[in-house]
Amino acid sequence: MLKYICLFLLIINSLHGYSQPKTMAAIKTELEKSPNSPLYVKDILKKKFKLDTVVVTRTTRFNSLADSLAYKGVLRKVYGPFTIQGQKFLVQILARLPNTFYKISQIFIDTSVFRYRIADSIGNAILSKLKNHQDSFEHLAQTYSMGGESATRGDLGWVARGSVIPAIDQKLAKAKKGDVFMVWSANGLHIIKLTEVPKQDHG
Repeated sequence: MLKYICLFLLIINSLHGYSQPKTMAAIKTELEKSPNSPLYVKDILKKKFKLDTVVVTRTTRFNSLADSLAYKGVLRKVYGPFTIQGQKFLVQILARLPNTFYKISQIFIDTSVFRYRIADSIGNAILSKLKNHQDSFEHLAQTYSMGGESATRGDLGWVARGSVIPAIDQKLAKAKKGDVFMVWSANGLHIIKLTEVPKQDHG
């Protein structure tokens, strides 16, 4: 998965407690210029902080503000302040570790609804239609898929390596754009299509 190492700073009463009072804007500027942000916060600001890692699994439809900031934010830039439970936070992104992203579509057959043999039969029928160009993946997903992706005609968007089940991950690592394959999981049958060339994403 794509990991961003973020520095989360907790700054309370940030305008007080210094020999020379600092504004929030001044603190942000000094943090961005500092070669060692944690040391600056500890020794100069004398404030609490924590280092945290944000794992980003998608490049759109983020799960939280932290995901969005980590992916879209600029390295070393300080964001905020954000207020949570009366406390003000600043966030600085310290480093990024890039990962491979895959744009995929899925048709999911739920084996809690259909028995294995029936699900397998449906899956093979879908693959046959695709192989013989009798129907499009998008229309088949809309017709057969039993997951939320049926509403998006199978589209799951860009997903990070490591964010899907291992069997799908392994297949995707060897797949080329346009490839379609079947994978079984504890939940059912997944028919996956790699819809774009995989990309390395640094955010």
